[in-house]
Amino acid sequence: MNRVRIVDALVLVCYDEVRYLAYPGVIVNGSYQKRWEIPSPAPGHYIDNLVRHDIHPVLAQIFYSRGYTEPAQALEFLCPYSKDDNPFRLKGMEDAVYRLRLAIRNKEPIAVYGDFDADGVTATVLLTQVLRQLGAIVSPYIPDRVDEGYGLNTPALKNLAGQGVRVVVTVDCGIRSIREIEEGNRAGLDIIITDHHSVGAAVPPALSIINPKQPDCPYPEKMLAGVGLAYKLAQGLYMEAKRRGYKKGGDWRPEDWLDLVAIGTVADIVPLVGENRVLVRDGLKRLNHPERPGLKALYGVAGVKLGNVNAMSIGFFIGPRINAAGRLRSAMLSYELLQADQMSKAAQLATELNDVNQLRQRKTDEMQTWAEESIPGDPADEPILFSADPRFERGVVGLVASRLTEQYYRPSAVVQVGQEESHGSCRSIPEFHITHALEQCDDLLERYGGHAAAAGFTVSNENIEPLQERLFDIAAEELAEKELIPTLVIDTELPLQQANLELVDALARLEPTGEGNQTPLFMAQDVVIRDRHTVGTDGKHLKLAISDGTSSLEAIAFRRGDEVDTLPERVNIAYHLEVNEWNNQRRLQLNIQDIYGA
Repeated sequence: MNRVRIVDALVLVCYDEVRYLAYPGVIVNGSYQKRWEIPSPAPGHYIDNLVRHDIHPVLAQIFYSRGYTEPAQALEFLCPYSKDDNPFRLKGMEDAVYRLRLAIRNKEPIAVYGDFDADGVTATVLLTQVLRQLGAIVSPYIPDRVDEGYGLNTPALKNLAGQGVRVVVTVDCGIRSIREIEEGNRAGLDIIITDHHSVGAAVPPALSIINPKQPDCPYPEKMLAGVGLAYKLAQGLYMEAKRRGYKKGGDWRPEDWLDLVAIGTVADIVPLVGENRVLVRDGLKRLNHPERPGLKALYGVAGVKLGNVNAMSIGFFIGPRINAAGRLRSAMLSYELLQADQMSKAAQLATELNDVNQLRQRKTDEMQTWAEESIPGDPADEPILFSADPRFERGVVGLVASRLTEQYYRPSAVVQVGQEESHGSCRSIPEFHITHALEQCDDLLERYGGHAAAAGFTVSNENIEPLQERLFDIAAEELAEKELIPTLVIDTELPLQQANLELVDALARLEPTGEGNQTPLFMAQDVVIRDRHTVGTDGKHLKLAISDGTSSLEAIAFRRGDEVDTLPERVNIAYHLEVNEWNNQRRLQLNIQDIYGA
């Protein structure tokens, strides 16, 4: 550590070239305080170089802060995607396209087997519709979360085979379903896996596996969502059909489904860089001019304004509603909405889906309370938070785990206890790879899968307690020497007088923003709260008027209404810069992500 400077209640700590603002308290108003990571200023020649390329100096600093330390790297980010995105570079693509083309020619029934989240549902709609355009006999299959659980299951595969299905294409699932695919093969099915989840030590004996995370797959983009891989398969089918002069289905292109690709990609929280960024960017253009009746109806019930649809709209309004059906009802409700061709039917389905989403919100609040009550002692003393309860609903445990991890900054597992088997969902922090932890519990689990930050599993009831103990030991060992403090990565300090509409327009070049390409986060120190009051249901949110003596701006701090009387007059804020549009007027607003007394 080079130096420490005290700033009232805040501490500015400098480790080499990285500066942190850290609050010495641990918990304020029930939530863990965050450490602010402040980047070093970019060299003057770096800023000047990018300004000569018509890049705003604040945007140039943001690129430098994010590791684009050579001007050419920043310029490459803003240029069109240059890597080879030929779908046939994906391992398994040729075999998959050949088998599907054969099934179409021979009129063999095909099933698209999806997952029940937004990624899986959009992928199922996309691939089912594309195969129909090519003349296939195809039907969707999305398992019931409660009765069947995540991923492939043997009874479903046998049932499909009994109905005459000969080819099953999975979307967003299947990469760890070794036993199920063995059973499917014995039932006479040819199974093609498209899945973006992590690959285990062994892979299933499928006819073809399309997953760029396979060690020997040369495809450059490794982080496509499930719907992204479904889109690549659609591209491969289209290219092969075009090569052979196949014209059935009229004038269409895979790009016609980029609206679904954008929804599933953003909702599944994969990095919005590289090819994902391009797919979402192009998909948002279609989402802002929707042709699907289902999307038009969904916008109506969600309050989404045409022309203003962005990644945040998907993450906060569209994605949660599509997810809600699979959590509490059947994901086929969302499937039917997205493929509806009549506005009257779409409006009915959208209203039903919105009602389910409101129920999901109430149940999440209730279950979070139960989970917190089950945690013994101080969560800060636990290496991992583990809660199992028969009152939990399987479709909501992931949301509760996410809230626990966000609030307490600990990996968490929330388990719905069934009669014989139980189903859990995990969320984690950057310091702890939750799926690797589950791999060390393989002998206790019936099945599992996921990513570094999120995973799910099925466990026999007699193994719940041993699983909890082993996860506790694994987490305790891995996290023992780590300082577990949530960190806000600030892009740059931005005094209020520098915030203007010109800057907002310049920052739009970063869009679409999201995971891996975050909305720019700014910091302003020692500003004054001129006015404050609560807004929203039960006063949950805090509305502020912020001033630095020269400029004054309105600000909103979501879920901080209980601090209306406790925040001091002078504060330090971390914020996003937003624009409110009303009556054709644009006004700046700060969306406060964190706030401390100055």
